[in-house]
Amino acid sequence: MELVFGLLNRAWILTGLSDLTNDKRSKKMEEKALEVYDVIRTIRDPEKPNTLEELDVVTEKCVSVQELGDEEYLIIIKFSPTVPHCSLATLIGLCLQVKLQRCLPFKHKLEIYITEGTHSTEEDINKQINDKERVAAAMENPNLREIVEQCVTEPDD
Repeated sequence: MELVFGLLNRAWILTGLSDLTNDKRSKKMEEKALEVYDVIRTIRDPEKPNTLEELDVVTEKCVSVQELGDEEYLIIIKFSPTVPHCSLATLIGLCLQVKLQRCLPFKHKLEIYITEGTHSTEEDINKQINDKERVAAAMENPNLREIVEQCVTEPDD
């Protein structure tokens, strides 16, 4: 009987430790998500003088982070264009890609999507902004690169 209670007690302690470990991991993912949000919130809209944060294109809730392995993370961003037919949604996605690739100090994989139901061609745009070859080709275009640079450069850079 003591053996059974001992095993049950040990299992209970391990479960408590597991919950503590999960809480720490969850808190770490929340901190990483805030770190990502701090990078993207200052990106300027290609047409307006406002930031993506000011226009509610990105919010803290639009960023999620999952641990993939030892200090490697999956970052998922779901942004909401200001109008369902926004012609610059792909450009906004490109700006998000570029700024995060440049600014994040940790190893990561990045997935960027338009929030479901917020754009008329979200599926096509999601494919474009998550295709590394298309992103690289877009950044080879000098006019497009200049627009992206204007959007992602901090005012005091």
